Formats: sequence, C-alpha cells, structure tokens
Amino acid sequence: MGLRIPIIIPVSKPSKGSAGKTGLWRVERPVINEDKCIKCWLCWLYCPEDVISEGKNGFPQIDLTFCKGCGVCADVCPVGAIKMVKEEREDEHRR
Repeated sequence: MGLRIPIIIPVSKPSKGSAGKTGLWRVERPVINEDKCIKCWLCWLYCPEDVISEGKNGFPQIDLTFCKGCGVCADVCPVGAIKMVKEEREDEHRR
C-alpha cells in the first residue's frame, strides 16, 4: 500500500456584488419586462455579480445596489424581456 495523498482543489465562490456597491458608477441598468419574461432564469445563471433573485410573483429581481450594468442578463434573455436603459442620476434632473 503506497502513501495516499488527498487531492485538494481550491474553490472560490463569488459573493453578491463581489466588487462592492457598483450601482453608483453604472452607466446603464437592466429593466425587466414581466409581460415578456418566461422565467427561464438564464439571467440569474449568467449574472457575474449574483445580483438576481426571485422577486414578486416569481419573476427575477435585480439588486441595483450591486448591479454593475454589464448587460449580460439582457444579452442572454431569449425573449428580449430585459432591456438596458440609460442610468439617470438626481443631479442630471437638476440641469
């Protein structure tokens, strides 16, 4: 019997908004049209920041505090239920 050495593979799971509160510097934000959404959850599966969870009536809900506005969710949506819209800031309304 030889020496058995266990193989250990380090696994790192990103946490919600691992880059911090990114919503402050986002240029665009995703908006979900619940009339089009088929609840396939591809947006949740591909979101790199893990900011999509189940919201009202079982539809995906995006935590905009941590969303960085990358648009991956909109790109993978098979029915086009997620659109990226320009982010508006309070100071833009005052102009």
